[in-house]
Amino acid sequence: MATTASAPSRTGNRPGGRSARVRAAVHRAIQELLADEPNEPPTIPVVAARAGVHPTTVYRRWGCVADLLADVATSRFTGDIVVPDTGSLRGDLERYADDLARDLCDPDTLNLVRATIGIGGEQGAAACRGEREQQLEAILEREQERGGQPPTLERTTDAILAPLYYRAVFTNFRLTSEWAHGLVAHLLDA
Repeated sequence: MATTASAPSRTGNRPGGRSARVRAAVHRAIQELLADEPNEPPTIPVVAARAGVHPTTVYRRWGCVADLLADVATSRFTGDIVVPDTGSLRGDLERYADDLARDLCDPDTLNLVRATIGIGGEQGAAACRGEREQQLEAILEREQERGGQPPTLERTTDAILAPLYYRAVFTNFRLTSEWAHGLVAHLLDA
């Protein structure tokens, strides 16, 4: 009696398969377009051409430019800033603010943030702030575990994230370390 081997299942995503390659190519294409033409809103056909895929592939996966930008931003901002652990809330927040200011000074990051917020509206804003708020929440929870009385996440977001993003996105003022430390001082010493 002969045994028959069953064919491998074709359900689910293949890690590193075509889907991953297409996603990487499209993400790279949008980042290149934003670097090359930061004032020109990207379109699906232009992104697809640069990525070397058919526009239908991009529409099928993301639906619109806003969804694509939100995906790129979420991917870009996930894990790029390590949550500091200096032993004190002030030290953690100062290092965090420095790292975020430095990241927002990178022209590629700034172009992505501006495009994502400009085209993606609330969904784009959520993609830009989601990971950042989780990082701040981790810092505040750690301080509470140390026995401290940290400010609320909302207050910390208003005092640190909001001014950093506002200054980076809407002004030409520099994001210096001293200025970022001043935000932390204003939050903790008020």
